[in-house]
Amino acid sequence: MKRKAFLMTLKPGCAAEYARRHDALWPEMAELLLNAGIRDYSIFLDERTDTLFAVQKNEGDTGSQDLSASPVLQRWWAYMADIMETNPDDSPVMRELREVFRFE
Repeated sequence: MKRKAFLMTLKPGCAAEYARRHDALWPEMAELLLNAGIRDYSIFLDERTDTLFAVQKNEGDTGSQDLSASPVLQRWWAYMADIMETNPDDSPVMRELREVFRFE
């Protein structure tokens, strides 16, 4: 499986709302991720900086960032735009990370 990691940023004071929305992840969003081959997706929060660290394991070469044409993902972005740093199309501002060490 291929792994991807990236950073995103929450707006101050939005950590609880971010967690609440993800705890109630839409079934169609979960289906989209599964159909894209995403099998393991975790997001961690640095509460000091409101920085989110996300890591995904993907069966193929695509990740959630590659699903931008999906109406489901576009609705999710619009739903999350009020609590995150976003681009003009409501997609979250993401900074992809390069893996520099791995121990298994």
